[in-house]
Order: sequence, then C-alpha cells, then structure tokens
Amino acid sequence: MEAVCPVCMHHCRLKPGQRGVCRARVNQGGQVIDENYGWVTSLALDPIEKKPLKRFCPGSLVLSVGSYGCNLRCPFCQNHDISMAGPEGADAVYLSPGELAKKAWACKKAGNIGVAFTYNEPLVGWEYVLDTAKEVKSYGMDNVLVTNGTASPLVLDRLLPYVDAMNIDLKGFRDGYYQKLGGDLEEVKTFISQAVKGCHVELTTLIVPGENDSPEDMERQARWIAALDPGIPLHVTRFFPRYQMAGKKATDVETVYALADVARGHLNHVFVGNC
Repeated sequence: MEAVCPVCMHHCRLKPGQRGVCRARVNQGGQVIDENYGWVTSLALDPIEKKPLKRFCPGSLVLSVGSYGCNLRCPFCQNHDISMAGPEGADAVYLSPGELAKKAWACKKAGNIGVAFTYNEPLVGWEYVLDTAKEVKSYGMDNVLVTNGTASPLVLDRLLPYVDAMNIDLKGFRDGYYQKLGGDLEEVKTFISQAVKGCHVELTTLIVPGENDSPEDMERQARWIAALDPGIPLHVTRFFPRYQMAGKKATDVETVYALADVARGHLNHVFVGNC
C-alpha cells in the first residue's frame, strides 16, 4: 500500500519498503516512519557558538547529536557523509531518548545546558527529536535545533513547546536558488515565521560565490527578516570548497563583510562567520 510522507515539501509518495528523498523515512506497512529513530552518527560537546548561536546562553556548551539523512541536496554540504547517507552507509549506534538525555545530564558539570539536534537534518526524524526533547526537559535542561527549516507547520507545532532555541538556515532569498538545492523558499519563510513566535531563533546564510552573493538579494532578505523582528540575529558565513563544490573558490572575505553591512541596514545583530 502506497503512503505519502507529510513531513516536508516533497510529500514523497512511497511504495512499501521505499525510502523518501531524505533516505531516513520509509514506508513500513503502509505507514511512513523515521527509520533513523535513535541511530546516532555523531555526538560531541560543542560550544553553543558553534551551532551558531550568539545570543542564547553565550559561553555555554551543548551536547550535539546527529543521525543520517537530509531532504535537501546542497552541493556544498559540510556533513555530506552523514546527511546524504542512508542506513547502509551510516556508521551509527543506537541511543534511546532516555539514554541521550542521561548523557546530557551527566555533562552538566562540564557546562552543558542540554541537547542540540544538528549535523544532519534532524527533522527528517522529528519523532526522535520530540521524544528526546521531552526527556531532556524532564532534567530541566534546554533543547536546541539546527535545521534547514523545511519541515511542515504541523511538525513544527508539535516540537515548539519543547525547543528553546533554533538556528535555521536561510540559504538565500531567490526561489530559483532554493530549487537548485531541492527546497522551497516559501516553505522556509513559513517555518521561520512560525518558529520566531515560539522560541529564540537565529538565522544563517552561507554565501556561495555566483549563487546567492548579490547585495540586492541580501537587501530583500534583511528587509523580510526585519519585518518579522529586527532583533533576529543573522549569521552571514563564508563558503569553503566542499563535497560537489570542492573545485570552487572560497568566498571572498570582502564579499561576506559587504553583505553583512547590507544586512546591518535593517537588522540589529549581524555576525560574520568563517572569515
């Protein structure tokens, strides 16, 4: 029996046993489940600034966890070995929500504030995020989400009561650019608009030469963000050659600083990264 996955804009129509675009969700007996539930590929105690979050618990650490799978196809992905993997290609160990929450609590003395769901796209396995976030909250700790912002409003609505902070990738501000990455700009804008009503949100735009580096795009983007709230922090970061763009030059530092200055014309908190 075919089933349609409701989690993101792809609405993958899956035959029994078939996985979606994200490689993490599968039709099992007519129901689409997150096959990556509990399977952890990466676990590290990171500075909160690495997410990046500059205005949420600065100076703290957060236990960062990743699985496998992603519903976008960014050719510059820094974590393509896990984000573009399925279960066969992922070197993973199983951690239940309760086990992960206990690990977070055990790190509290080292300065840990909770758990960050990151590295791959966490919302392709949002059920695990939700179950773990509830466990983390039972210890009085925080949940952080680092996401591409393409999940449906229904998924976000389920998660928001348990999420304290997000960094959301706003990869550019043109429909055509998002289509090249396998995404949808309007879906991301809807996600951001909903998220800022429920938790602390910071945004990140990676500047890729010749793709999303025009001052006009940044002007429109910054105006749109400011209309939501000029206090939303924006991280403007520098591209380095990765994955399928390994042969491309890194973004000029001057370009990153110039685009950050454009954004500062509308936003109160603009940060430059990787320069």
